[in-house]
Amino acid sequence: MKILAILPASIGGRLTMQSIFDGFELNGAKILIFDKLKDDELILQNICDKNKFDFIVGYDFAGLKIKIDNGLNIKSINYFSDVIEDNHSGNYWEKYYKYLQETDNFTFYWDQELFLQKKSEIKNIFYQPHFVNTNVYKNFNDSPEFDIMFAGRVDTDFRLNVLLDLMQTFEDKKFAWYAIERHFLDAKKRTKSLEQIKLLEKNYKGFISSEKDMAFAINNAKVFFNFNAQGISSLNYRTFQVMACERILLSDKRAEAYDLFKPNEDIVLYEDVDDLKSKIDFFLKNNKIYKKIAKASRNAILANHSSAICVKKMLENVNQNLLTK
Repeated sequence: MKILAILPASIGGRLTMQSIFDGFELNGAKILIFDKLKDDELILQNICDKNKFDFIVGYDFAGLKIKIDNGLNIKSINYFSDVIEDNHSGNYWEKYYKYLQETDNFTFYWDQELFLQKKSEIKNIFYQPHFVNTNVYKNFNDSPEFDIMFAGRVDTDFRLNVLLDLMQTFEDKKFAWYAIERHFLDAKKRTKSLEQIKLLEKNYKGFISSEKDMAFAINNAKVFFNFNAQGISSLNYRTFQVMACERILLSDKRAEAYDLFKPNEDIVLYEDVDDLKSKIDFFLKNNKIYKKIAKASRNAILANHSSAICVKKMLENVNQNLLTK
């Protein structure tokens, strides 16, 4: 099996797709990557002229757009972790939405509630939560440098205020915040207190752009907190990254946390900011319970949410669908 893999421009999409590409390789496929940040259309044409692909695989509409624009006669697999009918999936989504209906294009949707809403409208659509390559995301058994970590943007006042509140509450702890530099600069602009600006500057640790670097950063911290923004019921990619690394993840409540995991056994959910603070404090002080839940977290990912298992399931869905046509 030969795959034309489209590495998207978005940072989150690049990390997500790398675990998907890894999954295809773990299932015996040969991967050729077209990088939308680095490669031009001439490279794409050269790749397609020299190879016969079984599938083009892309994030959101990126792979389907390339297929249609270049007249490629290849079956497509399109993984969405953004709302399909929204500019987050590409500001060109309205033009390409109709192609999801074609029999050789397959859609995998990360959010169960959104999947159920689209199930009767899009022919070849399947529910597939996030997953990670557990050979990359694993416990390195190192002693973490940081006590608390958050990775992501704080593009709402709520997120920024929570981040600052936690930095102030746990000022005596080592705190790491990773984000794109422009999100860091934007947070500083929106922060009026000089003391809070200094906290942001003290705790901002830069930007992570690769799977290996993210796995290292996760291993270098003990407790993580998370906000789920996209979708309705789903858990974001960070959830699976952290759990696979055998670390404690504190997540806001989402329906799929109850469907996919066992709250308080392998994932920990918080009610509000006060509860989040209390749970951070608890897990920093109670190492025995920490280790028990962290171990269960990784085992849960290994059992059902690894790249090898989930891509195999995706291919089984595609092949079964093709057999019934």
